[in-house]
Amino acid sequence: MSEVFHDSPQEFWHPPAGQPEAGATQPAATCQRCGSEFLMGSRFCHVCGTSRLPRPASPAEHGWKQFLKWLEFLRVLEFHNVQGWLGLSTASLAAFLIGVGCVLAAIAVGFIYSVQNFADFQAIQLWRIEWLLAAVAAFVAGILLKKSGSAAKK
Repeated sequence: MSEVFHDSPQEFWHPPAGQPEAGATQPAATCQRCGSEFLMGSRFCHVCGTSRLPRPASPAEHGWKQFLKWLEFLRVLEFHNVQGWLGLSTASLAAFLIGVGCVLAAIAVGFIYSVQNFADFQAIQLWRIEWLLAAVAAFVAGILLKKSGSAAKK
């Protein structure tokens, strides 16, 4: 009967006049973020403000999502994860990582500097020796700082 009146006042618990009751046949849409039901005709959630319709992802956003997924893979290399796998104390693991860095620096010296004459060759070899000595010192410090097996279990 309310469909006969064109400008009838609406009450909040009744559906709008003249429109079929679509809510009875379709399930109410809910927010993906907070789970509350969307208000009729709204484009955003009234609780958290999330958009009702998902935005199409731009190519730049897709690239960033792929990069972030790759960064999630790098979580296995977090300090405490590596520390648990190797069974090292914090100081011992830090000394180990410094030693690995010194070995990589000794290798990089050969790629960065080129030999022009015999004096250059001697200088490059001296730098390599210094980096390798620093690596040995870091590895020895890591061994000395490592907790014994019985102390680590306590």
